[in-house]
Amino acid sequence: MKQGIKTIQNLYEELERQREARQDLIADTRSLKVNSTNGVTMMSVATGDDVLSYRLGEIAHRQLAERLGIPYKYYERMRSEYPVLLDENVNGWLTKNPEKRMLRTLDGRLRAFLSDRYRRLDNLELVDHVLPVISQMKGCEVVSADITETHLYLKVINKTMKSEIVPGDIVQAGFVVSNSEIGLGALKVEPLVYRLICKNGMISKDYAHKKYHTGRQVEDTDNAYELYSDETLAADDKAYFMKVQDIVSAAVDEAKFNLTVDKMRSAMRIVTGENPVQTVEVLGDRYVLNKLERASILRHFIMGNDFSHFGLVNAVTRSSQDVADYNRATELERIGGTLLDEGVDRAAKKGLLLLPAAA
Repeated sequence: MKQGIKTIQNLYEELERQREARQDLIADTRSLKVNSTNGVTMMSVATGDDVLSYRLGEIAHRQLAERLGIPYKYYERMRSEYPVLLDENVNGWLTKNPEKRMLRTLDGRLRAFLSDRYRRLDNLELVDHVLPVISQMKGCEVVSADITETHLYLKVINKTMKSEIVPGDIVQAGFVVSNSEIGLGALKVEPLVYRLICKNGMISKDYAHKKYHTGRQVEDTDNAYELYSDETLAADDKAYFMKVQDIVSAAVDEAKFNLTVDKMRSAMRIVTGENPVQTVEVLGDRYVLNKLERASILRHFIMGNDFSHFGLVNAVTRSSQDVADYNRATELERIGGTLLDEGVDRAAKKGLLLLPAAA
């Protein structure tokens, strides 16, 4: 399992720093204007009393293009080859079709361009509510945590809930809590299986809990204004985070964990064929893996000397430790869980197989 921020204290310090540095605004799009110079796009925001300015981050660029209906490939071409045309397009459509949008900023950068109905379920409050619950769960420990540009992750294992796939190959139950403050996914609590022999984590899509960031529409105004948590929203958040606490406290479910262990044992009896290179190529096409990821998976597949479906799943989850980006490492852990489920389900219906057919 890939390691992120080394300690919970480091994590909490960064969350508190971000809380102090961030600024959230609701703006009528007619109060917005972009200007691109030397590869940098700035957005000015007229608040009535002042004009604020933020550099657009990559996610904000994508969200802006999508909302304005500008194909992203064309958007990027204007951005690199004809920035004046990009500014004319964006500014024109911001004025032509006015609406309210939420702007989430951090360290002078526009990190998200969102609906005014976007419900802020923020990382600091999440950690404040979840960590005390984890500390009270017998045998539970946060083994990896990180804050990326897009997500917060807490990966937890329960050392008291474990099983042997085969003698000496022990797995432990756990879960992952993840959240995006910038509109790239729901708040999730997902089951995790941790394999001690190689320190791999596998995330199961089954039994996951999600909460989407949708809230009330904001009041009408022509100017941009800074958004604060009002009492009603704070009360709603408290009620929701109490539900999250309940979900987390029940996240390590022995019956569900045993079902996953049974799938792992079944996967050991599923063959993937005689050509590991071909197997990984089919895998890479099906799950859209890049060349480096394919090479890493093939290396671990061959080094593991286990060419069963179980061995392939382990090669995928082991390769997550080789990826620089924590988001992508976590996605590979999810792919491992999906691969296990799909392979076992198909084998049960069709017998032995090379790999789920390429999409």
